[in-house]
Amino acid sequence: MRLEGARTLFYKEVLRFWKVAFQTVAAPVLTAVMYLLIFGHVLEDRVQVFEGVGYTSFLIPGLVMMSVLQNAFANSSSSLIQSKITGNLVFLLVSPLSHWAWFVAYVGASVVRGLAVGCGVYLVTVWFAPPAYAEPWWILIFAALGAGMLGSLGLIAGLWAEKFDQMAAFQNFIIMPMTFLSGVFYSVKSLPPVWQAVSHLNPFFYMIDGFRRGFFGSSDVSPWLSLGIVGTSFIVVSSVALKLLASGYKLRQ
Repeated sequence: MRLEGARTLFYKEVLRFWKVAFQTVAAPVLTAVMYLLIFGHVLEDRVQVFEGVGYTSFLIPGLVMMSVLQNAFANSSSSLIQSKITGNLVFLLVSPLSHWAWFVAYVGASVVRGLAVGCGVYLVTVWFAPPAYAEPWWILIFAALGAGMLGSLGLIAGLWAEKFDQMAAFQNFIIMPMTFLSGVFYSVKSLPPVWQAVSHLNPFFYMIDGFRRGFFGSSDVSPWLSLGIVGTSFIVVSSVALKLLASGYKLRQ
C-alpha cells in the first residue's frame, strides 16, 4: 500500500473547496438553518419523538448529519467530474500515485469538508435549542463513518459520470431521496409498518439514528446494530471505489 503523494493531493483537495468556502461551507449551513426555522416553527408544539425532547432539539442532529453526508459526497464527486471535463485529470494520471493514495486523498478531503459543514450547522443551530450529549462517542463514530462512506460513494459517482447531468441525476435520484427518507425530519416509528420496513433497508437511516443516539441516549434501533450496518456499508463502498481506481475505470480513455 503506497501512499506517497497522498498528502499533497489531500492538501490540494482541501484547498480546492476552502478557496470557495462561501459556496461550499457557508451555503449548506444557511440551507440547514432555513430547514430548522421552517420545520421547527411549524412542528415544535405538535410533534414529540423522545420523551422530554422538543422537536427542534430532535431536528438539529438530523440536519447536522444530513449536511455532513451530502457535502462529503459532493466534494469527491464534483472534484473528479470537474477534472474530467476540464482535462486537468491528466496531470494526476501521469504522476506515480497509487490507487490507495487517490482514495486516501479524495475521501480524506471529503471527510474534512463534511465535518466542517456539520460543525458549522451545529454552531449556528445550537442557539435555537442546545441539545444534551448523552453518549458523545456515538456522535464522533457515526459522523466519521458517514462522511467516509459518502466520500467513497462520491468517488464512485465521479468515476462513473462523464458529464454534469449524469452527476446531477446520481445526486438527485439516489443521494437526496435516501438522505431525506432516513429520518432526518421524523422518527421512522411514526410511519406505517410497511414504510418502517422500507426505511430499515436504507443505510442512511442507521447513520442518522446512531448519530442522534449520541445526543439523546435514545434511538429507534440499537446503536450497535447501526454501527454494524454502517461499518459494513463503508467497507463495501470503499472496496468498490478502490477496485475502480486500481482498474483505471473511465480514467484513461
